Amino acid sequence: MTLRRAIFLDRDGVINVNRSDHVKAWDEFVFLPRALEALRRLAASPFVIIVTTNQAAIARGITAESVVREIHAKMLDAVRQNGGRIDAVYYCPHHPDEHCDCRKPQPGMYLRAASDLDLDPAQSIVIGDAVSDLVAARAIGAQPILVLTGRGQEYRAEMIRQDLQAIVVNDLADAVDWIERAEKISQ
Repeated sequence: MTLRRAIFLDRDGVINVNRSDHVKAWDEFVFLPRALEALRRLAASPFVIIVTTNQAAIARGITAESVVREIHAKMLDAVRQNGGRIDAVYYCPHHPDEHCDCRKPQPGMYLRAASDLDLDPAQSIVIGDAVSDLVAARAIGAQPILVLTGRGQEYRAEMIRQDLQAIVVNDLADAVDWIERAEKISQ
């Protein structure tokens, strides 16, 4: 069986505005400029598109897991209504102190998605706005892309300090531009 390639997207700071107090309800979920356009363009690609997101607000009691699932369902619906596609959402509900294997920078969410969906992580791309996304990408052998939206500006210096190699772009739409050029995908 041939394994498929994926584009793994962080959620907060890549697709939607990253809130310091967490996205606790759908009315707090705000798509970043050009994110829906980028997801529409990705929908035409051969990649499996997966959101991987740490959601410690669940473990902290800030929001219920059912609310996070509702937010994701509404996000998927909004993306579809705008011509985009997200094939799966994986999230870590654990507190950072739990030291689980699924909370980024650990690769657990990616490896579970790879197993569930017959993916080749080493032939995939991870797009995120934090060092934890880049470290997870390195752990699975994927190509990391750092977007400067969300916490990306803040983490760029840390990326350099840790000598993490990544493509750096302004936002998700610019990441899609890079992918289309690198993969020779035509619009």
